[in-house]
Amino acid sequence: MFTFDGLDIVAVTARRLCPRPLWEQIPRIRGAGITRVILREKDLIPDEYTALAERVLRACEDCGVRLTIHSFHETARKLGVKMLHMPLSLLTSELCREFETVGTSVHSLEQLRQAENLGVDYVTAGHIFATDCKKGLPPRGLGFLADMCANSSVPIYAIGGITADKFPELKRAGAAGACLMSAAMKL
Repeated sequence: MFTFDGLDIVAVTARRLCPRPLWEQIPRIRGAGITRVILREKDLIPDEYTALAERVLRACEDCGVRLTIHSFHETARKLGVKMLHMPLSLLTSELCREFETVGTSVHSLEQLRQAENLGVDYVTAGHIFATDCKKGLPPRGLGFLADMCANSSVPIYAIGGITADKFPELKRAGAAGACLMSAAMKL
């Protein structure tokens, strides 16, 4: 179990990092104290994503974990999932009004303002630390995170290279939460 230092922790899926099917990983994620999952399998075609989402949703419901659908808003509608995470380039104010909770990823103050104007409930900001997911791209760092948090009207979730030992630094920078990918997939 993680010690969260007052942060809201979200597991972000990456099925290729997981040694078991994602739906079998959900109880492990919940056992670590994490109660929210973003199903981020963006490389799947809609039918494949929906089939995976159905199994993951059942596992989430069984474990008391809230599921957020990433990118596939039609799947969210079909499954009755009320939480949606969309790329900023595809996000609309209509989607923000339709779903209970909507988030997006931002990488600058300008993008943060755009997301806020669309009506998001939260943003992920990153990548904060070096990560294999963004090989060769320098991390934006804690200064970037602190600046985003100081200038935001919505909760900011740090993403990118996040491990439990970094939670206190993220909290000091003003983050409301953090997204774990590798750490959550390898539990």
